[in-house]
Amino acid sequence: MPADVEGFDAVIHLAGLSNDALGMLSRQVTYRINHYGTMRLAGLAKAAGVTRFLYSSSCSLYGRSGDAMVTEDSPLDPKTDYAVCKMLDELELGDLADDSFSPTFLRNATAYGASPRMRFDLVVNNLSGLAFTQNRIAMTSDGTPWRPIVHVMDISAAFIAALEAPRDAVHNKAFNIGRTDENFRVREIAEAVADVFPDCTLSFGDTDADQRSYRVSFDRAAQELPAFACTWDLRRGIRQLRDLYERVELDPHRFQFRPYTRLQQLKHLIGRGAIDADFFWTRP
Repeated sequence: MPADVEGFDAVIHLAGLSNDALGMLSRQVTYRINHYGTMRLAGLAKAAGVTRFLYSSSCSLYGRSGDAMVTEDSPLDPKTDYAVCKMLDELELGDLADDSFSPTFLRNATAYGASPRMRFDLVVNNLSGLAFTQNRIAMTSDGTPWRPIVHVMDISAAFIAALEAPRDAVHNKAFNIGRTDENFRVREIAEAVADVFPDCTLSFGDTDADQRSYRVSFDRAAQELPAFACTWDLRRGIRQLRDLYERVELDPHRFQFRPYTRLQQLKHLIGRGAIDADFFWTRP
């Protein structure tokens, strides 16, 4: 409601169905939450006098660019409803930009890392969980698609840097968030995980049905957000996850437990009637 955003200088908008797989559960709900919900919030924020609006976008906007290195000025090629909503949000938020309302778009690479509410539907977290609980990573794909990755702590630092940057430096501008040297083929991520978990066996499939593959340049953020720099790399992140799994004694049951995979949890809530087809709670 309007009162929820009154009196604030900035809104950092992170809410929404959080990945491509969730976006395929229901196209209608995906657009309602991720696109129309975003634009409603932005409209309320602007009307309430909020001057800065930081939007959590995604490198999945680049779709299937192959081996070419893409920048913020490259053509967008979204392959999923999740990514299409990100593109529409950026375009329409840009239309709201003026002297009183300044949106900034942070196009995050694929996130990973430890958190109090873990996500095992992220590639680094998932592969390291498999390595720890099963001593085996058996990929059904050939692992050739490119993925840039970024640690959740570096994403957080990027939002702080963008929020504190001079308005003119970030006004109505997109920034890829990650490190250029942290672009990997998925098979390279799996190999790095297997190296950190030395008893882990690794195998690959023959094809890859995933339509997303993109290599991303992160030079703009490095040059134009001087207060921001990524401090995590893949192997450090994998070691963090390994140490966490050892500390909590992660077992196969907990690794596969539905709350740690968003799609499974939503399907569970729908199946037991706790939420309806539009994802609204059906009881307190």
